[in-house]
Amino acid sequence: VQLVESGGGLVQPGGSLRLSCAASRLTFSNYVMGWFRQAPGKEREFEAAISASGGNTFYVNSVKGRFSISRDNAKNTVYLQMNNLKPEDTAVYYCAARPASGRAYAYWGQGTQVTVSS
Repeated sequence: VQLVESGGGLVQPGGSLRLSCAASRLTFSNYVMGWFRQAPGKEREFEAAISASGGNTFYVNSVKGRFSISRDNAKNTVYLQMNNLKPEDTAVYYCAARPASGRAYAYWGQGTQVTVSS
């Protein structure tokens, strides 16, 4: 199984980025997909998730209304649209896959850096 994130970079406060995570060698539509982030000196934290069918989404309060998670099961890809970015959103962002019937995220990407700075 491979998860490959892309789309990170440097953006000014108030700007937007769209992260992508392409999955391979798994039955993508059988997995809940999540986005996590790890800021310098902090532990990795959950940010958003989307159900296997895409019909349900979940967000932590700090990103609700600014971030939007979506998926394209035909392309085995999950996205994270990030708007109105703040300096505190600076982190390495990871996507992860959890079996729809499971409790733990089993597969992780390598991460993509997002830096929000003027």
